Amino acid sequence: MKIGVSTLAINNNELYENLKFLEELDIDYVEILQEYPNSNIDVDLLNSFNFHYTIHSPIIDLNIASLNKSIQMASINEVGKSIDLANSLDSNIVVVHPGSVPFLARGYIDKVLVKCRESLITCENYAKDLGVNIAVENMPNIDDFLYKDINELNKLLINLDIGMTLDVGHAGVNGFLENDMYFDSIKHVHLSDNNHDHDMHYALGEGSIDFKAVIKNFEENNYDGIYVIEVNDKESVLKSLEYLEKL
Repeated sequence: MKIGVSTLAINNNELYENLKFLEELDIDYVEILQEYPNSNIDVDLLNSFNFHYTIHSPIIDLNIASLNKSIQMASINEVGKSIDLANSLDSNIVVVHPGSVPFLARGYIDKVLVKCRESLITCENYAKDLGVNIAVENMPNIDDFLYKDINELNKLLINLDIGMTLDVGHAGVNGFLENDMYFDSIKHVHLSDNNHDHDMHYALGEGSIDFKAVIKNFEENNYDGIYVIEVNDKESVLKSLEYLEKL
């Protein structure tokens, strides 16, 4: 079982010290959240560690499904920077959010979905040229987010031959049961806990998600990707690792 940790838990100005913290935990896989204050990362710094990396593309102020062409293209360009970083690190996974529907665009949802599809195709084509793959994440139950329904996301991604990042916490708050969270397009997994109501990114074991059932289901379907712990702080990382050791 490949266990990784997202830098969401340590997204501050002390990246080197935080990576040392993960190194001391004997973590093999690290997901870099390429977001402020770590938008422009020193590749040599990352390569000074022996981690296998995945990249989470930035999300602040971005929307690949925007009806505003300038915003759409700027968002695609930011994903492209994450793909470039992944290529520099010999990483083959870049996590991408599918976008959102602003208030005034709600009457044009079909056009928004077309924009999302166009952007994903553009990003994946660029990624494939560099030996990288994007993996599109299912969203939590927050108003205006696209693809909260994993069935709809899976259908889109199968059609486009693009992978999915299955966020277990997001699936839980959208009513998906632990035995119903595996989908054929899944290439990457995020783990965090909640009580099936709000996307809290709790440490594993602090909410009500049955991760033993989730992982059993994935193993039965021969999933061989990484399970990335995506929680809020260092203490939650430690608790989550301890929880997984006891499964």
